Order: sequence, then structure tokens, then C-alpha cells
Amino acid sequence: MRRMCVLAGCLLLLLAGCAPQTEYTHTFFAMDTVCSLRLPQKGEQEGEELAQAVQQLVAQLEGLWSKTLPDSEVSRLNAGESLTLEGRTAELLARSAELCTQTGGAFSPLLGRLTALWDVQNAVRPPQQEQIEALLPVPDADLLQNAAQPGFSLPEGACLDLGGIAKGAAGDAVAQLLRAEGVQSALVVMGGQVGCLGTKPDGRPWQVAVRDPDGEQGESLGTLLLQDTFAVSSGDYERYFEQDGVRYSHILDPQTGSPAQTDLRGVTVVCEDATKADALSTALFVLGSEGALELWRSLGGFEAVLVTADGRLLLTEGLEETFVFSGQERGIVLETVDQG
Repeated sequence: MRRMCVLAGCLLLLLAGCAPQTEYTHTFFAMDTVCSLRLPQKGEQEGEELAQAVQQLVAQLEGLWSKTLPDSEVSRLNAGESLTLEGRTAELLARSAELCTQTGGAFSPLLGRLTALWDVQNAVRPPQQEQIEALLPVPDADLLQNAAQPGFSLPEGACLDLGGIAKGAAGDAVAQLLRAEGVQSALVVMGGQVGCLGTKPDGRPWQVAVRDPDGEQGESLGTLLLQDTFAVSSGDYERYFEQDGVRYSHILDPQTGSPAQTDLRGVTVVCEDATKADALSTALFVLGSEGALELWRSLGGFEAVLVTADGRLLLTEGLEETFVFSGQERGIVLETVDQG
């Protein structure tokens, strides 16, 4: 039995109330996902100029970080070239190494050979265990700390896949661009990532719904009320295939080299740093609920919503005043988690 589900995003926007009379919206495809931009109180000309600047920036970053575009810096490194990297690439590789260390390796930017082996989006069956073990252990991400040096190259056996962090870094870059242009209110969606700049024009927070992993697209377990922050979500319902009743998601555990098998179905990370939030959304899923909460308590600087396979929604205490729960209608139990 095989089932494939490819979703444009795992966070759904709740557009409550009437839209403002003047609002520019723009949708485009980049980084293997649907992206959208909402610019309240922007007319056609100004909105179009901003949207084109955003789309051009994201395309530039994809041209650097894509593993599929043959001329990207990531692809060239994976092909064995020595490069003096563009500054944004060197910075992202160093940041990836830092987050790999902070998560105890639950997030790794060096899973390229394993993601190619699994090819979850097109797979009909798991690879042989011998094939997986031949690609383990995953190289240590510390080797990326020297990415800013001229003539940087990857050692044999190392292969980059920045899919777990690149959209976050792009989200940070887009937010920086918009703020530099004086934009005080905007919503930027890149697949499972939602960037909330400021508030809505009327001062209310943006509303971002947390997807029900067992529901249809559009069905949620609650709503986050956010401003000036990012919400990034990962789950086993985004890209996966099934065989013999087992679900194999695109989120790989660097320790086993296989799709993570934990007690979590979905994770949403809320953080002002989209790069960090993107990497952590993957790491928390890999760690499972207990490990995820341990990392939240020790690392800090972010909040999280964890949806478990046994029907619980774990909400870290920093979101208690900004989350409207509706999961009771679906038999979900809400538990607020503190630092104790």
C-alpha cells in the first residue's frame, strides 16, 4: 500500500474578519514550496515592487542553497568542488553547524546522501538496511565551521542538504528586506513557515492555525496569535509514503539514517529567529516529546506546540496567553508545560 501526501504548508492562515480595503497579495513558487506575501495597506504599484524584490531575493538564495540546481554552491560543494563561498552561504553553513551542536545532532545539514537514498517524495518502498548503514555515521557538522575560508570543500562522504534550514534563513532575509523598506505590517508564508511582521493594521495580532495532523487541510487544533515573530511547523503528514501500514516521513533521524519514529505527529516552533525555528522544528520532531521539552528547557529562546500520537497537545508556557485551543472538538487534550 502506498500513499503520498505533499502539502504546500503545514501551518494554515485563519483570515478572520473583513480584509482591509487596500491590500496587496502575491503568490509564487520557490524552494520547492508555495510562497505568499500579504502587504496590508499597500497599493498595486508599491506592492508589486516589494513583491518582486522579495521573489528575486528568494530566487537568489535558492540559487545558492538548492541541492537540485546544478550551479548552486551547495550542488558544487556536493560535487567535490573547492569554493570561496558567497557570504550568505558561508554564514548559513556555520549557523547550521551551531544548531546541529545545540540540538545534539538531532538536526543535521549533512544528510544529503541519506535523503537521496530515501527519496521519500517518489519512493514506493524503504531502501535496504545495508544501504542505510553504508551511509552512517553522518559526518560531523563541525567541518562546516570553516566554510568562510577561501577554497572550502567537503571531505569525502559529506553531502549537504539544507532543506531543514534554508527556508528559515530565507524568511529572516525577507523580513530584513521588508523592514529596510519601511514595511511595518506583512505576512510571509513559505510552506510550513509563517513570518508575522508587526501586527495587522488595526493592531490585532496575526492568526496562524496549527494543523491537525489527522485532519484534512484546513482543519486545525488551535490558533496562535502572533506579532513580530515566526512560526515554523514540521510533521509526519507533510511528505511521506506508507508501506505495510508503516508511515515513512521525510524527516530523517541522523542517528538511524531512517525516518524518525517518535511519539510526535506535529511540531510548531515560535521564535523571532526563523533560521533557528526552522532547524528546531525538525530537531524537536526527531527527539520526540520528552527530548523536545528537555531541549526547550535547556536551550531557550523559543516556544513550541507539540502534537503527540496519543492525542495530546503540549503547549510551552510562553504561548499560554497567545494560543486559542480548539482541539477538544477532536478529542485532543491540552497540556501546558512549564520550565520546572
